[in-house]
Amino acid sequence: MNIVLLDGHSINPGDLSWKPLEGLCDHFTVYERTAPEDIADRIKDCEILMTSKCFITRDLMKGAPKLKYIGSTATGYNNINIEAARDLGIAVTNIPAYSTEAVAQHAIALMLELTNQVGLHSESVHAGEWTDCEYFCYWKKPVTLLAGRSLGIIGYGAIGRRVGKIAEALGMSVNVHSHDRQATVTSDFVTLHCPLTAENAGMINRAFIKEMKPGAFLINTARGGLVNEADLAQALNDGTLAGAAVDVLSSEPPAADNPLLHADNCIITPHIAWAPREMRRRVIDVLAGNLMDWRNGGTLNRVEIGPAD
Repeated sequence: MNIVLLDGHSINPGDLSWKPLEGLCDHFTVYERTAPEDIADRIKDCEILMTSKCFITRDLMKGAPKLKYIGSTATGYNNINIEAARDLGIAVTNIPAYSTEAVAQHAIALMLELTNQVGLHSESVHAGEWTDCEYFCYWKKPVTLLAGRSLGIIGYGAIGRRVGKIAEALGMSVNVHSHDRQATVTSDFVTLHCPLTAENAGMINRAFIKEMKPGAFLINTARGGLVNEADLAQALNDGTLAGAAVDVLSSEPPAADNPLLHADNCIITPHIAWAPREMRRRVIDVLAGNLMDWRNGGTLNRVEIGPAD
């Protein structure tokens, strides 16, 4: 059995072992990353394909006649043409809920950074501004108390629920979009934890922002495509929103002209919410478990869609 993993660097840049997968095949080929133009050649002879971000189209699947199984190395699988896989008899699996604690932690960290501006003030101190200050304290931007504030959660799965629990422990009230849309949209903070679909792509746009509470904050640790980045940048630059913190962008890495890179009061981290070593080790273990189960005729973490017409 021949396994090809197209983008292994993000999972294992060298601090983990591939042994759980190596023991399940005759040949295991890991590419650190794969450009779109190289995918076809790299998968043409493989039986098992694994990837996180490469777009696997119907044509690519047809060009790999031995392909029997695609393992998404992430929870999201919008980069894989699931309908084509079904039509061609190719099984597809994903890794659900592996990073709940890590992503929830990062969402809260982004919220705290927006309200306490820890990084900004640390940089200020290291630049000598406290040494030169005549007062015992100062702040570059207002520090905001979370207790008594409201958090609106869009996407109330495992991660959304965990974020809500932590927020409540901080003294915040929690509004859930599927339960009360109006209260959620008009919360002091709105955080995104829903999958990206054709229906909700760009949902955070000018019209949505207009409904939000003036001076609110937006947090996105879900998918960059949920946000119309030009509209969000405009809302930040004109002061409609007080700030935003995102771990994901519509294109990763971002283009140099991505409007959020130059927007006011916008914190951006490079898609690291999922990335603690413990989570990446779990990815490898679940990949191996999914594959082993499929080989034994099982459907563990199988991605399914309805029958073809």
